[in-house]
Amino acid sequence: MPYEYRKMTPEERRAAVEQRYKRGYPLHAPPHPYREAGWYLLTGTNFEHKPVMHAPDRRDEFETRLVDAFRSIDADIGGWVILPNHYHILAGVNSLDTVSALLQQLHGTTSREWNLADELTGQRQVWYKFTDRRIRDERHYYQALNYIHYNPVKHGYVNDPYMWAWPSVHVYFDTKGRDWLRATRKDYPVGDFGAGWDD
Repeated sequence: MPYEYRKMTPEERRAAVEQRYKRGYPLHAPPHPYREAGWYLLTGTNFEHKPVMHAPDRRDEFETRLVDAFRSIDADIGGWVILPNHYHILAGVNSLDTVSALLQQLHGTTSREWNLADELTGQRQVWYKFTDRRIRDERHYYQALNYIHYNPVKHGYVNDPYMWAWPSVHVYFDTKGRDWLRATRKDYPVGDFGAGWDD
């Protein structure tokens, strides 16, 4: 919402805030209507989509830290991708409250470290709040997984998902094989899944 909000007229802004208020959502932050155990597609975005993770070594480091963080709370990890300005992770968790605390700590630590490294302490907000989408069923799960794996292609970084170094597609290639990945892509097409989420 923060990026669309800035483009709205004053009347559109009032209507948007009123609609969120009626639904019981935070007025200027992503809502988290589900808190219970389950599978979620979680997205973290650099503030205003600035490519804070532009350097490959920073994506290497963040990928390791993200996966390790979710393993530390005994989450089941279905897939992930790290891009220069955002990430997605598909995870089965016991509570979204635990995820909130985990990502607050991870985002806070990386913000401080990266701002120090880039000499931007006190000048740059690194992260915007995370968003979540609860996974409804098996089809939704595999659409989310395919969405994650093809995200670098969607955003124009590569023409082939195997050419991007920071998605879980490489793990699936090694453990399940290319034929399984192709069949999953065919059986659970992404379509317009995620339209407008991370533009």
